[in-house]
Amino acid sequence: MNFWKTTNTRKTFGLALMTFCSSLAYAQSRPVIELTLNKAIETALAENPTMQVAEKEIQLKQVADKEAWQALLPSLDATLALSHSIKVAEMRTSMGTFKMGMDGSTTAQGGITLTLPLFAPALYQNMKLTKEDILVAQEKARSSKLDLVNQVTKAYYAALLSKDSYDVVQKAYKTSEEYYKVISNMYEVGRVSEYDKISAEVQMRNMSASVVSTETGVKLSHLQLKVLMGITADVDIVIKDNLKSYESQMRIPAEVNGNELNNNTNLKQLDLNISLLERARKMLKTNFMPTVAMQLVGQYQSMSNPNWNVFNYHYSPSVSMAFSVSIPIFKASNWTKLQSNRIQISQLQDNRENARRQLSIAAASYRENMISTVAKLESNRQAVAQADKAVTISAKRYDVGKGTVLELNQSETALTQAELSYHQSIYEYLTNRADLEYTLGMDN
Repeated sequence: MNFWKTTNTRKTFGLALMTFCSSLAYAQSRPVIELTLNKAIETALAENPTMQVAEKEIQLKQVADKEAWQALLPSLDATLALSHSIKVAEMRTSMGTFKMGMDGSTTAQGGITLTLPLFAPALYQNMKLTKEDILVAQEKARSSKLDLVNQVTKAYYAALLSKDSYDVVQKAYKTSEEYYKVISNMYEVGRVSEYDKISAEVQMRNMSASVVSTETGVKLSHLQLKVLMGITADVDIVIKDNLKSYESQMRIPAEVNGNELNNNTNLKQLDLNISLLERARKMLKTNFMPTVAMQLVGQYQSMSNPNWNVFNYHYSPSVSMAFSVSIPIFKASNWTKLQSNRIQISQLQDNRENARRQLSIAAASYRENMISTVAKLESNRQAVAQADKAVTISAKRYDVGKGTVLELNQSETALTQAELSYHQSIYEYLTNRADLEYTLGMDN
């Protein structure tokens, strides 16, 4: 029985050791990426499916442009026909009755038709329309890029905020843990009351819960960043950056004038759509213009053959050339289409003016928020320095017996809150700056 127990224990230990080793090997095999803001944006632009879809949309418009000018090229068609007359019709005239062919005969015919448009105003306007459509697709791709850069930038700053918040809370937890150990030792020798020990333990446990919460925030922010970057969840990312390094970039931005909004992607898309409608109006006007085309037809034909052996027929060639002119005289819907087009253009112009006003307000709002955070930063920096000093003083007061554990806990909580507010103000400035750059259509 003892031998069985020993053997079973060894097997269990060996299995646990193998599991640990395999887990360690798997953890070591996971790829790790050290991120900076530029690298995050670069990876997102290369890997995110949104950009690939936008690029394919441009390719589709370029193919459509080729198709438009290819309509001006000549078209060539070939026809082969074989018909057998079982009984042909008769024609009666004043001179008698005539059969229009021979019963039981076979007719073979083959031909080639060449068609060339000589004057087609609708095709000319369609070629120009497809070129402007490419510009719209390119601007949509630029819009997708700006939107993606904006999202990745803010997600990166959010990851920095969660990381810095975790560092602050982790530092506060270690401090509270050290205080608890000191106070617990002092309680053991009777220097402090049980209330002080309980208060220190509660403070430590509260900070432990905050550590778990901020650690979860770090994981979620990293996951969001991975999704935007288009990388799989099994890739680990490491960010050695911090929000404090961006403090030197915080300055009051200049006022936004109206011309700077002209580069906004939404306004540019509205401008391009108005241009498309104006081109469509010119295309509609071609419905009132004539079109000219040429057709060249060459045929070989053999008629009234008594059998089905097409290789023994006698064929005779014929060639004809035709010019056709199509002149539109009246079609009521052409006028209503023009009226509808004018209304659509007016509607888009009103939408553009409304969008411009809203963007102007948004840009001013982002600027005011940046000014506010610059003002708050100095106050938060001073608050951190004062709170840190208060922690030192309260710790010394408690050591000499002149302070209470409540003062110690309050000073530590105030320091933690001041440091979190300090990092929050930098984060707010950076996110407002990112939104302002997006609103102004600034390409990084």
